[in-house]
Amino acid sequence: MSKRVMLIVLDSVGIGALPDAYLYGDEGSNTLGNIARQVKLSLPNLRRLGLGNILPLEGIPPVPAPLGAYGKMGELSPGKDTTTGHWELAGIVLDKPFPLYPKGFPREIIDAFEKRIGKKVLGNKAASGTVIIEELGEEHMATGSPIVYTSADSVFQIAAHEEVIPLEELYEMCRVAREILQGDHAVGRVIARPFVGTPGKFQRTANRHDYSIDPPSPTMLDLIKNRGLEVVGVGKIGDIFSGKGLTKSIPTKSNADGIDRTIAAWRSVKAGLVFTNLVDYDMKYGHRNDVEGYAKALEEFDHRLPEIMDQLKEEDLLIITADHGCDPTFPGTDHTREYVPVLVFGAKVKAGVNVGIRQSFADVGATVTGYLGAGAPPNGISMLPEISSPGINIEEPPGI
Repeated sequence: MSKRVMLIVLDSVGIGALPDAYLYGDEGSNTLGNIARQVKLSLPNLRRLGLGNILPLEGIPPVPAPLGAYGKMGELSPGKDTTTGHWELAGIVLDKPFPLYPKGFPREIIDAFEKRIGKKVLGNKAASGTVIIEELGEEHMATGSPIVYTSADSVFQIAAHEEVIPLEELYEMCRVAREILQGDHAVGRVIARPFVGTPGKFQRTANRHDYSIDPPSPTMLDLIKNRGLEVVGVGKIGDIFSGKGLTKSIPTKSNADGIDRTIAAWRSVKAGLVFTNLVDYDMKYGHRNDVEGYAKALEEFDHRLPEIMDQLKEEDLLIITADHGCDPTFPGTDHTREYVPVLVFGAKVKAGVNVGIRQSFADVGATVTGYLGAGAPPNGISMLPEISSPGINIEEPPGI
């Protein structure tokens, strides 16, 4: 029978500070734990899979017989950004972090960008995306100058009103910035941040687009694709990997839309990987310190989880994890350096197995490629020997 893996990343759903969190000012961060302490969090389906067995959470105690295998993973790569986290999940461990610009970008970068686009820019500083469009949105509308800003992440963000700078022009500006930001200035992502509305009532739209640098070496996506299998990216997966290793990329508008599109894609995939990022936790709630909104979004996913699990056939695996933390209870609005949970479910998975504390996110990539018979990514130790039911040939190439 054909083998398939559904890999869902709950963007920023961390589960406790890493030992080196002090280097990032993130001691005491715990996205899931601190949310559960502040609000009454109900996640019965994730609990049944083993979420409370990873770390006892307020209102989500351990269960005696989890339906899945469970554990948590540390991050070997330096940093705490989306690109680094996803790349490590796919088998790449970076030896140095992407560059950061807390005081804005150097003059030579801005000069080159302005020359290429034929416009002066506004901003050029670290700022919250919602705050900076309120601060500079009216001037932007009057001048037509794009707003350039960064954050605690390695990003070059360009905000523009959709009626002032049309989307395609904004996207072209991002492509220009991506060409300029190479070498020592190779930021993780260039991000288009379109918005609409009037002064005092600006709103960012769902037409965001990310432009990442290419991964430095083949990832699990390339290995699976080269094996002749399907690799479908849902949400911003296509952006994070610059389209590399994908047979299809499906953008999404929200978590709910992402789940709908994941299920639709799953039904069309005969053998291979459906890799989904659900970004609302991070973008809408973590960065805005919205504890209640974050909790509600987690509960909405939990409510859809039985529907997701019902899509699995005998040879299928479901893996749920995250890419970093973004504790909405923590000072500031930045990502947090945290462990991430890992839950694995399927007919071929030995239920109730504690896979422990994994050294690297890359163990996910090694597990996925191993199960699909697609070799091994550059890093990572497969969890298959621990979680596979007896008598299952975990390296058997799939039928297509």
